[in-house]
Amino acid sequence: MPVAVSTGSALAPGSVLAPGADRVRSRPLPSDIVDRPVASALPTRLRPADLLRLTDEGAEDVLAGRYDHLLPTGGAWPAANRWATRLQADDEVDVWLISWVPDKSTELHDHAGSLGALTVLSGALSEFRWNGRELRQRTLSAGDQASFPLGWVHDVVRAPDHLAGPGGPQDPTLSVHAYSPPLTAMSYYEITGHGSLRRTRTVLTDEPEGDVK
Repeated sequence: MPVAVSTGSALAPGSVLAPGADRVRSRPLPSDIVDRPVASALPTRLRPADLLRLTDEGAEDVLAGRYDHLLPTGGAWPAANRWATRLQADDEVDVWLISWVPDKSTELHDHAGSLGALTVLSGALSEFRWNGRELRQRTLSAGDQASFPLGWVHDVVRAPDHLAGPGGPQDPTLSVHAYSPPLTAMSYYEITGHGSLRRTRTVLTDEPEGDVK
C-alpha cells in the first residue's frame, strides 16, 4: 500500500513532536463507548477492538492528508532516528503516527497500565514478542494490525527492506498506534541466562514504543 501523503511545513526534519501536537484533540468517541461502563478488570472502557478501529481510522486520515500539517517539512522523513507525532489525544486515548528507520529497535518493553494497538501504513515491522518462554517473531506488513493487552512485552523494529514489499530504503515505514489510557510509563526487560525476563528499568513517559530520539 503506497503512502500517498503530501507534506506541510509544521516540522523541521528530525523533530520528535510537531509544534502544537499537544493541542490536537481526538474526534468524539462513539456513543456505544461513551455509555459503556468501565470493566473492573481493565483500566479503560476502550477494548482492543476499539483501539484497532481508531488506528485504522487514523491511518486512513493520514493517507487522506488530514494530518499533513503535522508531517515533516517537504516529505523529508528523518533517516537517523524514529520520529513520532501525536495525532489525537484526550483523557481516554492517545493516537500516534510513527516513522521507523533501520536498525533502531525499541528494546523489550511493556506499556505499563495501557492497552495498545497499531496499524501499519507502509513498509513492514518486525515484532519480537515474549511468550513466557522465548521470543516469537512476526512480520506486520502494510495493512496489518495488532493489539497489545496488559502485560504484553515486545521489541519492534523496521523490517528488512526485502520484507517490506515495493519501495526502497528511503521510503518511510509508517504505523499508527493507539494507547488507552494514554501512556504514562513503560518498563524495559532483558532475557536472563535462565530463560526468564528481568525488568531493568521503568520510566515515566508519554512517548510511544520506547524513547523516540
